[in-house]
Amino acid sequence: MKTVSAKKKDFNRTWYLVDAQDKILGRLASEVASILRGKHKPTFTPHVDCGDHVVVVNAAGIHLTGDKRVSKFYARHSDYPGGFKSITAGTLLNERPDRMVRWAIQGMLPKTKLGRAMIKKLRVYAGPDHPHKAQQLKPMESPGTRRTE
Repeated sequence: MKTVSAKKKDFNRTWYLVDAQDKILGRLASEVASILRGKHKPTFTPHVDCGDHVVVVNAAGIHLTGDKRVSKFYARHSDYPGGFKSITAGTLLNERPDRMVRWAIQGMLPKTKLGRAMIKKLRVYAGPDHPHKAQQLKPMESPGTRRTE
């Protein structure tokens, strides 16, 4: 057996469409992060960006489990005195659902130059419309469908 190390010229990138309506945020984010990394391909190489492009639509229809809408906070600091700002997950979901989905997926990618290159292949839209019709998107069935009991 011979181990093959993938190079940039060795693979073609595919475009996937993910509908986030009624999906659980964390489960959807882990599946999309895996596609962006290229772990679904038999030629996966950890040090090469061999992942595919992903377009996520209907980000406003994402669900959070438990009481995360009120207890989960997204925080940042401007490095100036008094520059701490925070926002609850529920408020962020109402105002910028695309940003919440992007941050969840970005948190599951490597924190290196390679991870920053991978996140550039992600497009997130709050509604069902997107400008990527020409890329002939393949629908991706992801886990994370919300159970209705």
